[in-house]
This record gives sequence, C-alpha cells and structure tokens, in this order.
Amino acid sequence: MISQPPPRKKRDSTIPLINVVFLMLVFFLIAGTVAPPLDPDLKLVQTSDLEGKEPPDALVLHADGSLSFRGQLTAADTHVATHGSGPTRIVPDRNVPASRLMEITGDLRRAGATSVILVTERALQ
Repeated sequence: MISQPPPRKKRDSTIPLINVVFLMLVFFLIAGTVAPPLDPDLKLVQTSDLEGKEPPDALVLHADGSLSFRGQLTAADTHVATHGSGPTRIVPDRNVPASRLMEITGDLRRAGATSVILVTERALQ
C-alpha cells in the first residue's frame, strides 16, 4: 500500500498585508493634500513688534496664580457673579502651573460659567 504524503502546511501569504499597507499609503497621501498649499509668493504679516494684550473682556491668569479682569484683581466666583454666567474667556500666562489653570477653570464652572474658553497664541508653522 502506498502511503499518502503528509499534508502540506499552508503558508501565510503576505500579499493581503502588502495590499492593506499600500492602500493606507495612498489614503494618507491623498488626505494630506486635501488642503491647498499656501501660495509661494505670499508674504505673511510680521507680528513680532506688536505688544501682546489680552482681549478686553477676558480674565487674565498671571504666572503667580492671581486673576485680574481689566487690570483689577478678582476671584472666579466674584467675576461670574458680577459679569453673568455666560461663556468666560481666560488668558493664562505661559508660566502658570497647569494645576492652577485647572483649579481656576473648575472654580469658574462651579460659580456658574456656562463654558470656559481658553485664549491662546496661535503660530503658523
């Protein structure tokens, strides 16, 4: 009697993996070019000489953790009580500890602010 050869193990094909990687590559190439690039002749405005000032209706959180509104020291609950419970803008100093910023944000929300908007500097890179 002739014995049958042992069954061969199927090898895993890498073709499906290559196809998936290729499709992902094409997707990210297309997704990355959705926004048109800036015109190469465009000269952007220089703002390095401007004096940085906070918006007039925003709380300022100083590096030492104190709050001020229009140059006057204030507290979160006092500000919400006197200026209403609408959205509150806050401009933090870049050196203020994040824990203090979170504490002030929580205080404003507990005092009745419907939302707290963090005003930051945006840089075009």
